Amino acid sequence: MEVGPRILVVGQGGREHAIVCALHDSPSHPHVLVAPGSPGMAPVAERVPIATTDVRGLTAWARRNSIDLAVIGPESSLALGIGDSLRGVGIDVLAPGIAGARLESSKRHAKERLLALGLPTARCVIAETPEDAERGADQLGYPVVLKADGLAAGKGVVIAESREAAREAIDAMMRRRVLGDAGAVVVVEECLRGEEASLLVLTDGERWMLFPAARDHKRLEDGDRGPNTGGMGACAPARVPAAEEAIAIGRRFVDPVLRALREEGTPYRGILYVGLMLTREGPHVLEFNARFGDPEAQVVLPLLTEDPFPLFRAAARGALPAERHATFVAHEGAAVCVVLASRGYPERSESGVPIEGLEGPWPHGLSIFHAGVDRRGDRWVTAGGRVVGITARSETLERARDAAYGAVARIGFAGMRYRKDIAANPLEAGTAS
Repeated sequence: MEVGPRILVVGQGGREHAIVCALHDSPSHPHVLVAPGSPGMAPVAERVPIATTDVRGLTAWARRNSIDLAVIGPESSLALGIGDSLRGVGIDVLAPGIAGARLESSKRHAKERLLALGLPTARCVIAETPEDAERGADQLGYPVVLKADGLAAGKGVVIAESREAAREAIDAMMRRRVLGDAGAVVVVEECLRGEEASLLVLTDGERWMLFPAARDHKRLEDGDRGPNTGGMGACAPARVPAAEEAIAIGRRFVDPVLRALREEGTPYRGILYVGLMLTREGPHVLEFNARFGDPEAQVVLPLLTEDPFPLFRAAARGALPAERHATFVAHEGAAVCVVLASRGYPERSESGVPIEGLEGPWPHGLSIFHAGVDRRGDRWVTAGGRVVGITARSETLERARDAAYGAVARIGFAGMRYRKDIAANPLEAGTAS
């Protein structure tokens, strides 16, 4: 007989696998369900065959099945209003409504919000025509960052090193519409230099707590070269910012954003991801996400030493403990995640390729999070661009990195590619993402 809370996780990738595992291990002994999930999640969650974008279906199912808490992974679900929908039928949900989700679903809106609040961010031109975008790129100088306004599954950002590269990207986004309506408007930004960091914030709309700062590696190739992706690996805690600086950044950036949303009558309850560039002039906001980052979740959640369930539920209810405001969720050690990707990623990806070595067994501290994996008969096969995230936990980043790459050597599939410099000592200068 089930006695623990019933938790629904929405999503099917590596991020959701990490969320499911963190909640499955809760001392509250929850019954974890995942919609739609993946075969790799079967040992830790019950799968529910409903698509992440079926807001009406998910809401009706959650209500019928007495869900105590819903945790939303994908940005597409958030942009469609699943947070508002679930809240409307009385279900606690760790996710913002449509108003809060616009911080991610519209790069233009996020940039205008930052500028209205006077928060440090890259200089920009918001372009509604290709000609405006081309003039804006020339005005800001090269390299320049081009961001599709709408959601583009991690593929809507191009760092153009030259005038020719910028025009090619603008033509693809705005004239040929390779990203669909997401590229109808483009935010053209100066390319900031410094060290990147990701702050994942748990908030009830007023109070907030931080997870350990993470460092994502978005470019496809070693040395931060090649096209942007959804993330080729991550580490936590990041080498910067230090804990005290992270709290100060939260007060500087998170408080004003949450206050503005409260004053508009749309309090933000969920995970707020703040993508930062730590420049010589101080931290600047690169982007907001309205959910856990991926692969950041795959390194942050395994480090927690306190039960995430009561914190998630309190945030969903607008009731984080006052004494926990501007503090960290308890954690220890370090983690490194290396993503194994399919041939052709991120443009096109092979599927159905047999994967060897996925079963393990794996030593303590090693987790394999399934991102694009399916089961065909008795074999695991690829089913997406990013296939698995290999996460190792240890006392230090160096030991975690060695363990993660040791596990990489045990897995193989035709066309497998991965970065070999995840969590290595950072370059003197990074690039915006």
